[in-house]
Amino acid sequence: MRLKNLNQYQNIVIQMHDNPDADAVGSGYALYRYFQSQGKDVRLVYGGFSKITKSNICMLIDKLHIPAEYLNEPDVSVGIPELLLTVDCQYGEGNVQHMDAANVAMIDHHNTGRASDEMCEIRSNIVSCCTICYDLLKAEGYDVNRDIAVSTALYYGLFMDSNELSEVRHPLERDMLDFLKIDEQLFNRITHANFTLEEFETAGMAMLRYNYNEKKRLAIIKAKPCDPNILGLVGDFVLQVDSIDVCIIFNELPEGYKLSVRSCSPEVAANDMAGFLVRDIGSGGGHLDKAGGFISMGKYNEKYASMGIDTYIFSRAEAYYDSCEVIVAGEGVKNPETFTLYRKLPGVYGYVKTLDFLEPQTECKIRTYEGDVAVTASEDIYVMIGLMGEVYPIQRDKFVQKYLPKDEAFYQEFDYAPSVVDTALSKKYELMPHARQCVRREASHIYAKQLEIPAKVFSKWNYEKYMYGDVGDYICYSPSDKTDVYIVKKQIFEKSYCML
Repeated sequence: MRLKNLNQYQNIVIQMHDNPDADAVGSGYALYRYFQSQGKDVRLVYGGFSKITKSNICMLIDKLHIPAEYLNEPDVSVGIPELLLTVDCQYGEGNVQHMDAANVAMIDHHNTGRASDEMCEIRSNIVSCCTICYDLLKAEGYDVNRDIAVSTALYYGLFMDSNELSEVRHPLERDMLDFLKIDEQLFNRITHANFTLEEFETAGMAMLRYNYNEKKRLAIIKAKPCDPNILGLVGDFVLQVDSIDVCIIFNELPEGYKLSVRSCSPEVAANDMAGFLVRDIGSGGGHLDKAGGFISMGKYNEKYASMGIDTYIFSRAEAYYDSCEVIVAGEGVKNPETFTLYRKLPGVYGYVKTLDFLEPQTECKIRTYEGDVAVTASEDIYVMIGLMGEVYPIQRDKFVQKYLPKDEAFYQEFDYAPSVVDTALSKKYELMPHARQCVRREASHIYAKQLEIPAKVFSKWNYEKYMYGDVGDYICYSPSDKTDVYIVKKQIFEKSYCML
């Protein structure tokens, strides 16, 4: 879907879900300003049983002068617009007040089974609708930073829907955080207006009712129904206890269970644990130290109807600690006899020399799907671009050994354009304009085996802390360097290698 294709309509109503949150308001307002800039007759509305009352959302709307109209006010009528565009929700869902419209379009990040098409942009792998809108606006050449109200609203929407950035995981989300210019003073005011005295009392009561596993230094807490952001607040506080390294706090919502995970243990990434807790029954993600997740009530009842949620969380958390193999690359591979020699398949790949676009000794982050990789630009560091847009650093001598460079430019389109960020300047460089072709040499081999249990690999490269491999992924190492141990995702491995 492209926003420019919706410019054929003159009368546009943008509808947020009932009782809109920061993500809906930020998304709706950004699109409102875009269509306004295109000369359209555009309105921003929402419905439901009551007007917005939450203090932070009211402040956001008031300070940024967001023209959000409540449909159930006696004097608000939108008739039948040429185009109804729902944001952070989908037409016909239970949390969206019905409106008639000549045409309907949707932008959302919730997975309801609906697929994207020319009138729908549904990306369930993105944590906030604001991020999708940011990407759509960028595709049209619309500079959100020229209007600080729009950039602040988008940033705050992502901030809130990602549990204060703890669930950010996609490179596009990290790009958005790096490059949006916002009203810092207003942002700080809004973020300190999230809780009422009643919610503060809920947080205090939750911390009095905890379960503790001394051996694993793990605390698990169930809170009363409350705003999900309170969970993160409690988790941050609990993690300051000297005998607690990991904290899980959860509560029940009408549609499921919201949980927050905090970790200061190098061997427990909060995002991995969150993913483990919600696997097959919800969604989760985030950072190494802060993450969150959601368990669908319907999916939970299908699989675990006979088990209370408290028992499920406790038992699942216990199982997590026994679910992963920890591998430190610097110690070399264990049981090399269990690995099989594979040959890389013929194909054309891309590569970029870091000095083609950076000054020597520039500290930068290679933005990969496994997380940002910290490297220092030098003549010895190249960046490889794989078949599916995956990127990873490679030392020059390894590159020369494995690949034959060619003079032709390398170009392919990927869902996310491979990029590198200058750490000091927060400047992003896309790699494709600098990429050249290379082909594998005949002698390019690796040893690999498929994982039967998940693994955490502390790589020789600085992948934040460790690379995570799930069941079915491959753990690999170079025949010439047994300390060069890494994870290759199953779908990438099977398109790139064959057994000898």
